[in-house]
Amino acid sequence: MKIKWLGHASFLITAQDGTRIITDPYGKFDGLNYAPINESADVVTASHKHGDHFGGKVKGNPRVIDQPGTTTVKGISFTGIACYHDPSGGKERGNNIIFCFSVDGIRLCHLGDLGHLLSKEQIAQIGPVDILLIPVGGFYTINAAEAGRIAEQIKPRVIIPMHVSNKKCAFPIAGVEEFLKGKSNVKRTGASEAEFRKENLPAKTEIIVLEPAL
Repeated sequence: MKIKWLGHASFLITAQDGTRIITDPYGKFDGLNYAPINESADVVTASHKHGDHFGGKVKGNPRVIDQPGTTTVKGISFTGIACYHDPSGGKERGNNIIFCFSVDGIRLCHLGDLGHLLSKEQIAQIGPVDILLIPVGGFYTINAAEAGRIAEQIKPRVIIPMHVSNKKCAFPIAGVEEFLKGKSNVKRTGASEAEFRKENLPAKTEIIVLEPAL
């Protein structure tokens, strides 16, 4: 399985059999200067309907999953867990959906624009996770410290930070370095894509820093 960070909260996940999944495809949005997504996919997951997460056009007539519950597409079961975009029960920014699914035997969890710490019930719903795609920039989502607490609860094998400020994102949020402070086992790939196999996942949680592809 390959994971390519397109930018912001959008990833292209490609299975060994060629199945392609894109998470939270961004569109035109003030402060977001990533190049347009020019990829095809079989499945699109959308954590919420804000334009920086569900505004991009994905080629290939993909099945769009944008509701909580379980949906199966091309033999992959996507579990959507209801949560909020803010710490006020959705009163500030509305709802959010966490998506969990397995590709090539690897369990992934994309937290979308999670805006609060998780309850024990939500942690139980998420279950075991191999690769955690987590927002760490704060302001619109959980911040670096909160992301660290959630990662400790979920205990993934791999953490991939997302939703951070950089040359392509001028949002008033923190860069990835804030999340990385004081943490060990950080791998800076210098690339936008990484390949994973179940048997080669690290025994100790590893943070993999990707560069945006677009």
